[in-house]
Amino acid sequence: MSALPQPQSRSPFRSGPAALSRRSVLTTAGLVAAGVALDSALAAPSASAATTPAIFYSPHQDDEAIGLAGSILEHKAAGRPVYLVLVSRGENGDLAAIMNQGACRTLGDRCSAPGHTHDLGWQETWPTPEVVSGRTAEFKASAKALGVDKVINFDLSDEAFGDYDGFVKKVMAKVRALAQQYPGASHKFAAGWLDKTATHKACSDAAYWLMKNGELTDVRFNHIYAYQQFPNPADRGRGAAYVLDIPAAQMAKKRAAILAYNTWDPSRNLYTLGYHSVPTWLEQAYADPREFVYTLPSGYKPGPAA
Repeated sequence: MSALPQPQSRSPFRSGPAALSRRSVLTTAGLVAAGVALDSALAAPSASAATTPAIFYSPHQDDEAIGLAGSILEHKAAGRPVYLVLVSRGENGDLAAIMNQGACRTLGDRCSAPGHTHDLGWQETWPTPEVVSGRTAEFKASAKALGVDKVINFDLSDEAFGDYDGFVKKVMAKVRALAQQYPGASHKFAAGWLDKTATHKACSDAAYWLMKNGELTDVRFNHIYAYQQFPNPADRGRGAAYVLDIPAAQMAKKRAAILAYNTWDPSRNLYTLGYHSVPTWLEQAYADPREFVYTLPSGYKPGPAA
């Protein structure tokens, strides 16, 4: 697989496959049976909602660029204020070890560090402060490229892999506070039951319980890991309530956000951490001008990802 272009690269880009173009809506019967109300059909956001924000929740740094950016830009184009939330700090000892390895064995000559070498001497044990700081710098650069109106950092320790229920409760409390602060806002989460990672599933569980309690109504879920899970692009939109075809001008901004995770510039605390962490996710999202939006399935089950 070819690497992402470097930020300075002007090489021609080969576009992704023909985009799907359906806006079907899942029936609400199963949601009602599960105790979850769905207030309206999926549709592109309208300017009439401009007084209330659309709030997007990124479980980790890089998730927003991979699977939320097109949806963010769709709402921006409709005149809607967009707030982007970073849910967890993204502590990651494995990523610190990668950045300490010297000659890059993870990306090889795709690594953007000078000489494809990095021996940064970062702390590899929890809470990996250099990783958190660097990943968050990339997140902020991505948010700037997308032009979001506000960045909110929940600053939660990424404990979903340990105290799962406790992490869900912490996310719920934070989201509840935003829902109360911004009544009428729409809320966009990761489709954690599809992404199948603990932190992503915990975020969708938090949304589930708040919907069940009647505290959230306008809620959607983006399948962030579709690009990695389905090598064949034709498989990615199956079962989605809404496949977003991202216009070219907006896709250019999404690609700029993705490139924030492939930028080596220590003066700005940027170390290509996202690309060292999830290169396949980023490359495939860069190549596919679509995103995949869901409502909760009728058989949704809260709890850790299977």
